[in-house]
Amino acid sequence: MNTSGLNRIQKPPQTLRDIVQDQMREAIIAGHFKPGERLVERPLCDQLGVSRTVVRETIRYLEAEGLVDILPGKGPIVAQMSWDDARQIYDIRRMLETAAAMTCARNMTPDLKDRLQAALQNLKGTLATDAPGALFSATSEFYQVIFEGAGHSIAWEVVQRLNGRISRLRMMTLSTNDRAQPGPVHMQAICDAIVSGDAEAARDAIARHLDDATHIAEHLLSQSEAEHG
Repeated sequence: MNTSGLNRIQKPPQTLRDIVQDQMREAIIAGHFKPGERLVERPLCDQLGVSRTVVRETIRYLEAEGLVDILPGKGPIVAQMSWDDARQIYDIRRMLETAAAMTCARNMTPDLKDRLQAALQNLKGTLATDAPGALFSATSEFYQVIFEGAGHSIAWEVVQRLNGRISRLRMMTLSTNDRAQPGPVHMQAICDAIVSGDAEAARDAIARHLDDATHIAEHLLSQSEAEHG
């Protein structure tokens, strides 16, 4: 029984730094800041209405996420994404997401089923909009349910560190019409396999999704490197 008069905070309020980080991350993921583009403090301070300290903290945070590089003599720039970088990210995703999806399927409960299906419906809603920030949050929520359902908390920490770069790749691959199947179809297949408790089907659904995305990313990034190489 709670006799202290204090209620648990379900979602901590965002700090100013959190808000700035979200806006900067969304701008990079959406391509408003292009790869290689310099991030100059004064214009960013003016646009966001915040101090240089907040902008510098944000840039350092986004550097840790792999979205920003700080070059000697040039300062912060939007990080370039090479095919080799993308290949490594997809390899890591394949290992962690396959293990999480299969274990989540084996751990399926009615409550977990409801949570995953609700997260999928939220994700589908954001896919119909042109809001990278909402897509970033909804996709993270969908996968978080899978990793939590699997009990893979350490693996989820790894995925979170990669989420910014994963989202850049996701925005790039979603913008093409060359997918074997649309993104929502893949997500539905992953959800259906997991909630049915079929670990092998979950493994196969993850594989099809990542095979599709990897193929598109390789084509687009290799083409870009050839054009700028």
